[in-house]
Amino acid sequence: MLATIKRICIANQRYFQTRRASSSVISKDASNFRNLALVAHIDSGKTTLTESILHTSSFLAAPGSVDTGSTTTDFLPAERERGITIQSASIPVSWKDWTFNLVDTPGHADFGMEVESASRVVDGAVVLIDSVEGVEAQTKGVWKQLDRYGVATRLLFLNKLDRPGASLRSSYLSVLAHRLHPEPTLLALPIASFAAEDYQTAEPGVVGLVDLVKWEVWKWEGGVHSRHPLPKSVEELYSTPVFPPSHPLVKELLPARISLLERLGMHSEPLMETMLSLEGPDDYLSLASSEIMPHIRNLTLSNAILPVLCGAAAQHIGTELVLDYVGELLASPLDVSRSSNKPSTGQTQALVWKVAWDKQKGWMSFVRVYSGTLKLRGSLHNTTNKQKEKVTKLLLLYADQTEEVDSLPTGSVGVVLGLKHTRTGDTLSSSSSHGESPMMGIVPPPAVISVAVTPSSQSDQGLVSDALQSLSRTDPSVRVENVEGQLLVHGLGSLHLEIVEGRLRDEWGARFEFGRRRVSYRESFSHDSFDFEREWETHMQGKTASANIGLTIRRLDTSLGEAGEEAWGGNKVVLATALNKLAKLEKVIPLNPSSEGANAVSPEANLAQGLLNTLSNSPNTSLPLSGLHITIQKYSISPHAPSFVLAGAGSYILREALKAADMGPIMEPYVRLKVDVPEAYVGKVAKDVTEHGGEIQDMTESAEGHDADGVPYDSDSLYVPPEWLTPCSSSSNAVSSATRQVKRSIYAYAPLSQMLDYSQRLRAISGGHGIFDMTSTGFREVGEVRATEILKEIGRA
Repeated sequence: MLATIKRICIANQRYFQTRRASSSVISKDASNFRNLALVAHIDSGKTTLTESILHTSSFLAAPGSVDTGSTTTDFLPAERERGITIQSASIPVSWKDWTFNLVDTPGHADFGMEVESASRVVDGAVVLIDSVEGVEAQTKGVWKQLDRYGVATRLLFLNKLDRPGASLRSSYLSVLAHRLHPEPTLLALPIASFAAEDYQTAEPGVVGLVDLVKWEVWKWEGGVHSRHPLPKSVEELYSTPVFPPSHPLVKELLPARISLLERLGMHSEPLMETMLSLEGPDDYLSLASSEIMPHIRNLTLSNAILPVLCGAAAQHIGTELVLDYVGELLASPLDVSRSSNKPSTGQTQALVWKVAWDKQKGWMSFVRVYSGTLKLRGSLHNTTNKQKEKVTKLLLLYADQTEEVDSLPTGSVGVVLGLKHTRTGDTLSSSSSHGESPMMGIVPPPAVISVAVTPSSQSDQGLVSDALQSLSRTDPSVRVENVEGQLLVHGLGSLHLEIVEGRLRDEWGARFEFGRRRVSYRESFSHDSFDFEREWETHMQGKTASANIGLTIRRLDTSLGEAGEEAWGGNKVVLATALNKLAKLEKVIPLNPSSEGANAVSPEANLAQGLLNTLSNSPNTSLPLSGLHITIQKYSISPHAPSFVLAGAGSYILREALKAADMGPIMEPYVRLKVDVPEAYVGKVAKDVTEHGGEIQDMTESAEGHDADGVPYDSDSLYVPPEWLTPCSSSSNAVSSATRQVKRSIYAYAPLSQMLDYSQRLRAISGGHGIFDMTSTGFREVGEVRATEILKEIGRA
């Protein structure tokens, strides 16, 4: 086995070098670029599909495997050891006339920052769904991230149809049940077997696909595929040699094709006019794909429909269709016109969506070019922190391998070396104009768990601190703070902190000990309105500089739908209407502020930074503050005082205001829990959840596809594939119907602090038969008893 893997790796390396040499010239036609991410719940097959795409596009001589740790995009030792994706990896793929900048993202919720940053710079996404499991918790999580960054063009790939229990019908209906989209539109149907009798034996598998748009059959035999056009008349269709006589799928093709065209016509008036001229079923079959495809593309770009493909990435079945339809349907950089992405006319502008550290190359800034051409050895201006940067190298990234290029044109994705002050979410521009505004940045998800870090010795303190600061630059979801001499690291989950611990040891050689993990609590505000004004003085170069700030603080009114900003940690900070600078304040807040060049930023930005510093560390509890609405009624500084005086003044005066208002309610993070167990264990599981502070919301049969988020979208007017189309699912349903009826899904809300070891508890309670999904639902206020427990835990009581 090891010898085989070694031969594959050598072959891939040789072939990779050939492919890199042939791809050194980048296409400058932005209409042919497709910047897309592969996103999904964990274990849905994203990395496997990526390997299949690289192999199908002739980028790899042989695909790697997650099981053997030989994949191209999962190159970190921790990724290959665990068999999961930890960080997003970018790779350019040439297919026909298109260049795909493909980003493989993690599926685990603990690495949501990687999906967050990728979602910000892509124009389209392929969302994978495991056809056995259907829509899962993190599927909805990544879907919401795509919504947040306006990634409207999406393609759904129902993967793993070769697995026992896979069901095209159930996974399709789960899209409606979980309200991902009201118009999922099947563009292809699977062929389980070309032998009609195999549909009765219910053997799992998929050996072909029917492309309903191009009206042809794809057939896979021994790893080789062939394409067969389907007849253009109904009479010939029922006697086509592509299928043997009496094959059950044949009778399903005409209804599926007609339904597809009619649904498209409902959203496209020109196509409806074409269809009104059709006289019979034969005309539906003879309609050329060239007449249909422009309408599908327009409807995909407008998000009126959600194109759905299917297949099995591990067998390379459906990969070519995915590549073809990504090129045909998903948006190019020229199709996307998000207001937050509009650069100044004639300027080169790029967004840094990720920062990484390499021992040989140094700091690597991953960029998406939105306008102009990024050139080698040019100067750039970071419009977020007002720093000047020098480009020393430009690279195309092929997972963990790179190639130097002279320029990156509009729409391309690449890596810039030499940037010293740039962080994730910063905007780079060729213009030094002070009027240049940064584009919408990338906001890290809020941390929910923390751990104390203790250096092994006094001499290790500096190295550990530097390593943590470097790590937080590469992963902004890692937050580091020093509380009363104790170094705390905040992350998105237990697995996230495990990876942080390993990276600190392996990549930076730091020596330390991790303490007991605890969740990140927060403090809120108890007053409906609290006014506070104070003057602050400091001495600078023998002169006195002063600032006066007036604030009104209250709690957010969630009953009226008032919500905080993620950039402010769940708070909302505005300037009084009389100052008329609200829009400016919200735009200039640096999400990743630089410690240098404070004089270069506006007074409002300095004031905002001071407030932000205090909001991250309450003077009453040392906890971050959340749920506050702060109105800056007025501010002023003494003549000739630098504007950065407002940073210190804002921090001090807000701290004094919070002290005067006294401690607010304590909040802790809650999760939504979905547990699937046999009915025999329901009582034990429910008891365990309630004993650990959870609230049971609902119990349903697992087979019902229940979703507590709302009423499912209506499927009456849609083409829903029959269950027998994937026979292994229909037979397994018949054989194990009794078993399915006694399986239950338990829905509950519970405090995260009580769920850190839930996987071990559930395994013990259910005898290993239970599975669960856990998603964050934000923070909730706790009662007086629980608040006292939390204050004791953090050493404040």
